[in-house]
Amino acid sequence: MLTRIDHIGIACFDLDASVEFYRATYGFEVFHSEVNEEQGVREAMLRINGTDDGGASYLQLLEPTREDSTVAKWLAKNGEGVHHIAFGTADVDGDAAEIRDKGVRVLYDEPRRGSMGSRITFLHPKDCHGVLTELVTSAPVESPEH
Repeated sequence: MLTRIDHIGIACFDLDASVEFYRATYGFEVFHSEVNEEQGVREAMLRINGTDDGGASYLQLLEPTREDSTVAKWLAKNGEGVHHIAFGTADVDGDAAEIRDKGVRVLYDEPRRGSMGSRITFLHPKDCHGVLTELVTSAPVESPEH
């Protein structure tokens, strides 16, 4: 089912300042950055390490691009910090259905496009002991995009 921690999503007010903090403090570099219009965020993926299944683990820094985005609303309520945890899976559709059958609410009927061409869905935090949980099937990544 789930193969790794794909990433930890961190909501921030200033993406550039957050990237600089993680670069200066821990030496993490941006592996990929993009604007996800559907989600209303500008994001940077900082690669932490490779994993046994050929994927990687990342920190995902998220800055809202509009006030009505989920991340903007979360920041207004909670301030900066850990927003969600994402688990990697080879089959986001199948695993989401299996988890749904166990009584956990899956937030999207069909997986959506995520970072770096991945397919994603989220699980309701009230069903996951207060943790917004994302399931991710990564797209093959040949080389970093910046």
